[in-house]
Amino acid sequence: MTVQPGFIIDKPRTTAHPAANPKSEQARQNGTAYPPLESGDRLSRAEFERRYCAHPEIKKAELIEGVVYVASPVRIEQHSEPHANIIFWLGYYRATTPGLRMADNGTLRLDADNEPQPDVCLWIDEQSGGQTRINQADYLEGTPEFIVEVAASSATYDLHDKLNAYRRNGVKEYLVLLPYEQKVIWYIWQEGEYHQLAPDEQGILRSQVFPGLYFQPTLFWSGDLAGLLALLQQGINSPEHAAFVQQLASKQKA
Repeated sequence: MTVQPGFIIDKPRTTAHPAANPKSEQARQNGTAYPPLESGDRLSRAEFERRYCAHPEIKKAELIEGVVYVASPVRIEQHSEPHANIIFWLGYYRATTPGLRMADNGTLRLDADNEPQPDVCLWIDEQSGGQTRINQADYLEGTPEFIVEVAASSATYDLHDKLNAYRRNGVKEYLVLLPYEQKVIWYIWQEGEYHQLAPDEQGILRSQVFPGLYFQPTLFWSGDLAGLLALLQQGINSPEHAAFVQQLASKQKA
């Protein structure tokens, strides 16, 4: 996601925001006052959630490596439009692959020091053998297999502290879009380290975790969504994708 010094840029809060937690209303009724979140605050995850819940006027905040980042307004071409386009691409894959789930800008309880709101998450449903679950408070817990962030430039914390947090927690694939530089970085997790996924001779990036998930940066940055979906359809038509769908179905819990 896009950052300015000390801030993140993202869209208004969705229903996944912790302010939906009834504890915030109880705190207000009891007269409990929590300080507002400020970028740069160093908090535990529990204290981060308490303050976030008590201040619903905050549109978006993240806890990354114990440090708070509070949102500011969203630019269209530098964030909102590429964000929408990547959801369009990833949503089509999810629609053709039963057993997967996907979320836009949802709170993720990753570990004791990290509670991000990734731009997009794709994960294998718990009922299909996945390692991520939705808890009773309606937040995501665990480690999604695939995360996408839209970042302003290579200087953003998405490629530094947040990358380290995702790597340490074993996020298998991490795709970062850099609109300003018209660049894509796709990390794959191998033995505790991130390595950049290399394109094939046609410039196509192919997911190692989700068979048939094909991506061509040139098509994406040129705005050729029809071409991008046509390429994705090739992956969806592949034998590897069909085998993956069967694998997910075989693990489906009654």
